Amino acid sequence: MSTHPVFTVRDLELKLKAARLVDPAESLPTPPSSNSSGSASPPNATYEESYFLRSFDECLAIYEEPSRTKCETLALLSDEEVILLVDRGKVAPYALEKLFGMGELERAIRIRRAVVSRASNTKSLENSSIPYEDYDYSRVLGACCENVIGYVPVPLGIAGPLTIDGTSYPIPMATAEGTLVASTSRGCKALNAGGGVSTVLTSDAMTRGPAIDFPSAVLAGRAKVWVDSEEGHNVLKEAFESTSRFAKLKSLKSAIAGRTLYVRFATSTGDAMGMNMISKGTEKALETMKEHFPSMVVLALSGNYCTDKKPAAINWIEGRGKSIVAEAVVPGKVVTTVLKTTVEALCNLNIKKNLIGSAMAGSIGGFNAHASNILTAIFLATGQDPAQNVESSMCMTLMEPVNDGQDLLMTVTMPCIEVGTVGGGTVLGPQQGVLEMLGIKGAHPKTPGHNSQTLARIIASAVMAGELSLLSALAAGHLIRAHMAHNRSQVNTPAVSVPVTPGPAPRP
Repeated sequence: MSTHPVFTVRDLELKLKAARLVDPAESLPTPPSSNSSGSASPPNATYEESYFLRSFDECLAIYEEPSRTKCETLALLSDEEVILLVDRGKVAPYALEKLFGMGELERAIRIRRAVVSRASNTKSLENSSIPYEDYDYSRVLGACCENVIGYVPVPLGIAGPLTIDGTSYPIPMATAEGTLVASTSRGCKALNAGGGVSTVLTSDAMTRGPAIDFPSAVLAGRAKVWVDSEEGHNVLKEAFESTSRFAKLKSLKSAIAGRTLYVRFATSTGDAMGMNMISKGTEKALETMKEHFPSMVVLALSGNYCTDKKPAAINWIEGRGKSIVAEAVVPGKVVTTVLKTTVEALCNLNIKKNLIGSAMAGSIGGFNAHASNILTAIFLATGQDPAQNVESSMCMTLMEPVNDGQDLLMTVTMPCIEVGTVGGGTVLGPQQGVLEMLGIKGAHPKTPGHNSQTLARIIASAVMAGELSLLSALAAGHLIRAHMAHNRSQVNTPAVSVPVTPGPAPRP
């Protein structure tokens, strides 16, 4: 007994994709059984009867049927029919996840990929190697990204382990730079040989600095005096802290430019990095301030007096986020055998490169070799905001000989490590897995802020390992050889010009 072949919606999509139909409604007939109410082919329909694409008008009628939810309606339409509605402007591509519902997020992504691909010059996205399947988009929706078309995997390596304040931690690094993880691991080995790294938390406060306009400089000055007074501080503090049980206002710093007043709110934010928390508190404080100064106008909740995601001397001096100092002693024997250089050479190079060279360049917080390299790799692995590497990687690396010049004392000072273990990208599954591996996932159950502070300590210590290894490679002349061997896919050196490129003739 013959049976009809099994035909799935996926088969239809593949066939339509292969046909590359620009307007499928005019290329394929509509079966007699379909109508504006949206009834589909009967269950016993033949292969040929079920292979159709309804016209735009029919699809629109089905989509606008008021007796069904949008989620139910879209389940009656094939991907190509939904794409047709998107192309005709009846379905907003940014709203696909909301319309499909939480159970069909991957389908929403697939349809958006097709829409974007077909509207692009290359038309390559729909069949590209950018992955989109088997990902938990429920964690992304409304939290991490919009108009999602997939995800971009980044290789995740482990350096270390590194002993930090008596505890051994693997160092997670998401990077595409060859030799970075290996180099950091070498630094970890050298630091562990001296007993590991000790860290000090000197400050923990996220900042927000609104810009407030007044009718005159005189009124702006009066407002500044009030903000700086005990009365003003207490009023703003009470209003600020009423918005969260974790946000605690630690200090206020004000400055005037003309008739504009800038107020830098510095706040502890528990285990969250804290930008949303502090923004909410600042907004409430400004509402209360307006009761005392009705003529003030808040120009921007962030007036760049914070400062976020930009290099700034105020962050370098005052700190932002977690301020960490890390310290270690590396035995001279380890410097010689593991790092292949000497204490004297390292100290001299650090002074001439990281201190004098950076000063010659007019650097702000850039008195280091490559702190951003390690910090950003850990940021990506743990779900931090990678744009905040700008201020977070501000670092001063110092080296000096100790024990009659036999051993190396090393410190890194990082006043602006802006991290959290709650919120942002930390809600994503893989990033949560990394935080769980470190033992700092989520909020600390007893001491708010402990987990995020531990992450900052890990970052500063890992930066020290990376600094030590790179400076040693430079001192020993190994850097270029290592990168040429491990950090390139092919030789891209241009051929020698034949004949020799013309130039000024040498003088006799």
